[in-house]
Amino acid sequence: MGIAIRYYQADHSSMKDDTPPPPANAAQMASPSFKVAALDQDFLLSEPMRGVRFMLEYSKAEMLLRRARIMSTIVVFGSARFREGGAGKADYWYKQARNFGRLASQRGGALCIDGNGDHYNVIATGGGPGLMEAACRGARDIGAPAIGFNITLPHEQEPNAYTTPELTFNFHYFAIRKMHFLMRAQAICVFPGGFGTLDEMFEVLTLVQTGKCRRRPILLFGREFWSRLIDFDLLVDTGMINPGDVNLFHYVETAEEAWALLEREYGFDEAVTQTGDLAVDI
Repeated sequence: MGIAIRYYQADHSSMKDDTPPPPANAAQMASPSFKVAALDQDFLLSEPMRGVRFMLEYSKAEMLLRRARIMSTIVVFGSARFREGGAGKADYWYKQARNFGRLASQRGGALCIDGNGDHYNVIATGGGPGLMEAACRGARDIGAPAIGFNITLPHEQEPNAYTTPELTFNFHYFAIRKMHFLMRAQAICVFPGGFGTLDEMFEVLTLVQTGKCRRRPILLFGREFWSRLIDFDLLVDTGMINPGDVNLFHYVETAEEAWALLEREYGFDEAVTQTGDLAVDI
């Protein structure tokens, strides 16, 4: 005996579609051109907006540095690869960078001793590991602020744990980062390092040599390292630089020697160090 199978057709006549029709201007509102420019990431990251991104990178850091009343800095360059307890001279230079960060912060006015909330000669580094970390660590040892000017790299560089969080920045453009290094710098301290350190050091030497920025003390830590790496005498002998250009920098071996030189020859022992107008020559 067969089983009768009945097929029923659903009756949709009583069902209503409550979805409203799209507005007549839907295409216009969805168009990328309709986005507010300041909220349009695709637009801000486009090639024609590179100049605007330059300005944003400059302005963000400048606004926060002013808000924190960072009046001047002492910049420390050096290898990211020299770690505490490292082999060879690594541990020695790590300790010297840490000691210098502590000395400079304690004696240079970073602790806001003037009562006005102003911080002078604040340690500023590239914000990464190694000797940058060491200098920031020395500042934090005594409770002083430390600035980290980080840079985005293919192998992402993370900030070290000793920069002041509110003064830890991240740049895309090397040019704007270097500008901030120099704008408030009262002194430049260069520890042994690789290509990045050399790039930063020669940028400063070139700007001072050509008069594009005011002269300030430049200290090279480790005469043996720098003398083997760069033959400055050869540059003089071949006429590539003037004999007086070698006086743009000083060699030092220890944190104590460096600070003594800054006090003796540049007046860094005074309450507010004055070595020229800041932020007007870059």
